[in-house]
Amino acid sequence: MRLEDYWGVGPKTSDLLEAELGVERAVRAIEASDVRALTNAGLTRGRATRILRQANGGEGMEVLATRDTRSVYKTLLDLASDRAVTPDAGDRIRVMTPVRSRAEADERLNSVMEAVESWHGLDDATRESVLAAYEEYDGSERTAVETALALQATGATDGAFAPIADIDADALDAAVGALGKLDGDGVAEGADAELDRLRNALEGVERLESGALDVLESVQSGDVRGPEEFRESYVEYVSRETDIEPQRVRDATVGEATDATDFVGGSLRELLAEQRAAVEEREARVSEELETRIEEARDAIDASVSAVSDLAVSLSLARFADEFDLARPEFVEQGFAVEGSRNLFLATGSGDVQPVTYGVGDHAVAGPPKGDRVTVLTGANSGGKTTLLETLCQVALLAQMGLPVPAERAQVSVSDAIVFHRRHASFNAGVLESTLRSIVPPLTDDGRTLMLVDEFEAITEPGSAANLLHGLVGLTVDRGALGVFVTHLADDLNPLPQQARKDGIFAEGLNEDLDLLVDYQPRFDTVGKSTPEFIVSRLIASSNDRAERAGYDVLGRAVGEALVQETLDSWAEAE
Repeated sequence: MRLEDYWGVGPKTSDLLEAELGVERAVRAIEASDVRALTNAGLTRGRATRILRQANGGEGMEVLATRDTRSVYKTLLDLASDRAVTPDAGDRIRVMTPVRSRAEADERLNSVMEAVESWHGLDDATRESVLAAYEEYDGSERTAVETALALQATGATDGAFAPIADIDADALDAAVGALGKLDGDGVAEGADAELDRLRNALEGVERLESGALDVLESVQSGDVRGPEEFRESYVEYVSRETDIEPQRVRDATVGEATDATDFVGGSLRELLAEQRAAVEEREARVSEELETRIEEARDAIDASVSAVSDLAVSLSLARFADEFDLARPEFVEQGFAVEGSRNLFLATGSGDVQPVTYGVGDHAVAGPPKGDRVTVLTGANSGGKTTLLETLCQVALLAQMGLPVPAERAQVSVSDAIVFHRRHASFNAGVLESTLRSIVPPLTDDGRTLMLVDEFEAITEPGSAANLLHGLVGLTVDRGALGVFVTHLADDLNPLPQQARKDGIFAEGLNEDLDLLVDYQPRFDTVGKSTPEFIVSRLIASSNDRAERAGYDVLGRAVGEALVQETLDSWAEAE
């Protein structure tokens, strides 16, 4: 396969990968979602991630039908990868994509939930030992074997740890000794005492050969008489300086030389060649022995490489699920419902998050009416409507990636397209056109669509917005899709299709800090009202300027003087 056949690999990227990795190795890296190999070759992490997502989950990426859906998807992956036990595990999480098969999602969920159960079963000390086992892991065979041995030593053997526990420990011991003694294509220092001795001697000869005139001067400085004494003095000096046996030094001396300089230079060159040959011979012999031991342990090594890497990803996702108290979703045919759901992006901050129960379509979650395929969600500003849409998008994406979700219970049907559209406060024909181009085509395709659309009226005038939104609700019902539409135009959408309903979120007053008190749990089949009296009451209560307060009093009478006064009285009592 040509590198340019992969999405995102153009001529320049192809040339770079071919030069750094070679075509065959680059293809293997792409097919194996090996982010590290691509980044080491010179690609940025972001580009490598995008290429691998498309290469190994291109069909799943089509589920991310809008920019806002893709934004939630990326933030979810960042949250999960931040809990990764190794950089490689974080990279593998970042290239995960939604799937369009319920069986595929269930299979991944089985693996993740097994890891969650295994992680929950460890005490704090064992958890620390497991994480410590991964500290030196860098993806190499040697560190994979070392990590496998360290994991076996933790005593964790059940569930997700079983593949590690099942590897032959004796074979791992033999392998780690052999792998640790090979350094790249050669034998590492300390692996063989005789090889180390020969290498040290070689360094000594190289040093002497580069300073042959100094050797000559040192030999001649003694009381040397005649060629034989000179020769023996040379042998003793070189042997002493290099720790090479005198006989070997003697055997390497040249038989004929024009003078002393020629004798020393020629003899050192001869000794250097012989010592290099001795080092190479010994290194080849040791390397062959080590490689034989490695091949004898090949099955254990390969098992370690695979199991250690896979467990790192599973444990990373288990830590993510554990930290945010995520639960396994249930897959249903034509429904989407959550009980006690929480927005993960709010959960990462401070303060409590009110769990919300909501649903559309056919489901068995207690609370939301069943059968309504579409809801129109209404209510007060700052009432959490957009947050609820985002929460539903989070649940849908996590479930379809085969991951647990932020809810006590969730029933989810697989979607071919998830259309999440946030409120965009731009009011022109271009924004309207681009929005319609983004959210309508997924409905007209033959597939299962989940629509999560926020304040459609923000991009066009209210009258036209109500007509367009009514048509969009009707199209969602007609196409058999599921949808939640947030709007302030509920009264203008009558009559709704039979399989649609209106729900509402209500504000309940002001607290002692004049912040709006909101019950974020929607009330079903009830239109939520905006609450200007609360806002005006807050302005009146917080105003210190007499003229300004008088102006707010006029607005208070306009929205309902009795309601404003009741709100102010309730706030005063709370104070």
